[in-house]
Amino acid sequence: HASHIVVLCARTDFDDKRIALITDQEERDGRFPTPEAKAGQLKGRSYYAGMHRFDLKDTQHWMEKQVYLALGTLLLGAASYGIDATPIEGFDSRILNETLGLREKGLTSVVLAALGYRSAEDFNAKLPKSRLPADRVFSEI
Repeated sequence: HASHIVVLCARTDFDDKRIALITDQEERDGRFPTPEAKAGQLKGRSYYAGMHRFDLKDTQHWMEKQVYLALGTLLLGAASYGIDATPIEGFDSRILNETLGLREKGLTSVVLAALGYRSAEDFNAKLPKSRLPADRVFSEI
């Protein structure tokens, strides 16, 4: 019964043209104080994209991990406004991609986030939370 569902997607390809598109937009938005700053950002992005594309051969996995960084920000942002949010992975991405025409846009769905306000009748919200003890989860080095 969420009022909003956000579909977080990854690109199906991330090539030099895409990197240039992003960097050029940032230049138009005034994010680079000097041409050298832009060149440095472009060089760094190209390095990491190339490493994942050619050396590690895990570009899609890498891009999906970037989506989870955005998900974390979305969840924290929603909480800061008092909005309840639930991440969802248990969905058929193939069907969702087809329904929303994501492949034609060069995208693939990775994770969903349901946003809204919990119902007063939500039985789960009234149950105590259950977590493993901190010493079973964290290791101090």
